[in-house]
Amino acid sequence: MWWLIAAVVLVAVLAGLLRWRRPAWYWLSFGVTFATCRVLGRYRAVMDACGLTVPPPRWGLAIARMANRPVPEPRAPRILRLRPTRTGLVLRLGLRPGQDAFDVAASCDRLRHSFGMFGVTSREIRSGVVELRMTGYDVLRRVQMPARAERSTMRVPVALREDGDVHYRDYRTTPHALTIGATKSGKSVYQRNLVAELAAQEVALVGIDCKQGVELFPLARRFSALADNPDSAADLLDALIAHMEDVYQLIRAEQRITADTPDADIAADIWDLPDHLRPVPVVLLVDEVAELALFATKDEEKRRDRIITALARLAQLGRAAGIYLEICGQRFGSELGKGITMLRAQLSVRTAHRVNDETSANMAFGDIAPDAALATVQIPVSAPGLAITGDASGGWSRIRTPHTSLRAAVDACNKHAHLTPELPALDAFRPVLASPAVPVAIPAPATP
Repeated sequence: MWWLIAAVVLVAVLAGLLRWRRPAWYWLSFGVTFATCRVLGRYRAVMDACGLTVPPPRWGLAIARMANRPVPEPRAPRILRLRPTRTGLVLRLGLRPGQDAFDVAASCDRLRHSFGMFGVTSREIRSGVVELRMTGYDVLRRVQMPARAERSTMRVPVALREDGDVHYRDYRTTPHALTIGATKSGKSVYQRNLVAELAAQEVALVGIDCKQGVELFPLARRFSALADNPDSAADLLDALIAHMEDVYQLIRAEQRITADTPDADIAADIWDLPDHLRPVPVVLLVDEVAELALFATKDEEKRRDRIITALARLAQLGRAAGIYLEICGQRFGSELGKGITMLRAQLSVRTAHRVNDETSANMAFGDIAPDAALATVQIPVSAPGLAITGDASGGWSRIRTPHTSLRAAVDACNKHAHLTPELPALDAFRPVLASPAVPVAIPAPATP
């Protein structure tokens, strides 16, 4: 029997070591079995304790009285499906008459404690059917994206959600986005990862980086146009508006509104056009939007109004022309001047990393999900890349971007540099790749 005891001790030590050092491996090898047994064994008692049961039907009580049998127990939601995943369990429940999906959502924290899981989230699939996504470990502590994440036209994976699902940026569903975050919060890594994923798509990347291009110009081989100061940014936005108007003229010429044309063939945006006529979509990335809104003189104020007006026009009209906005910044508030709140209203997707003040969090989520603003200010400094994301539907969740180094993003852009389209309206802003061998004057260090 000594060999059996030794084997059990060895397996226990191995399980403990995996749970400490490799929680994902522990979950796939041991955790999923233990968690399934806990959920199925405790299910009825947990649902009763959480108030998620309903009394038995009257006909059941009547039959029990007539047959002199024990009173039937309260009924818990039916288990329709229990499916293990690489990060947890997916439990689909069929609600009993009189139960509501909100009651299940309100009990998620108690279900997490009772089932011994790391996290539990709830969502309603359809009327009477609720899905519980349970995670077996902290998937955001060490982000590991799935090897085979789904990718499609203008839909790319950018982060991992707290329930273990992949968070996608879908431009055709939610065209424009706002991303804010303080210094060293992970905002630049999020933007880097987004550019690296978009580099493999048939898309034109246009960038505005007012930090003299230190963030976006290393990725210049994949960009069709770049601006590194507010003056060139204003001209670039005007050229982009002219390109948008040309695309609309093309759509109008190809709408094909005749009596024998099916409704599905009538063109209203670039995605309704034939492949050989469809213009390439454009993603505009603005880094540090506050630099475009600040001014100190009258001339700078005129330039600022011109820039904000152009951004608002692109946000309102650009979707049908295939122009999508990614607005990033450390600070985004009403003190940036007129037009900022109008611009914010057009940015459906909001992503907030750690911020330094509650006002920025309220500016991001105050109009769509006020409770998300409270979660934003609670992001710790020790978790760069952790963010809160939400959309106009009011739903929100925690996500974390996998660390993407600048070298990896540059390699991805260089690999797909042949996909960079040439837009005639933006030729004047195409980045110059061959840098001249001109020495740069470096400021001398301060002497005591």
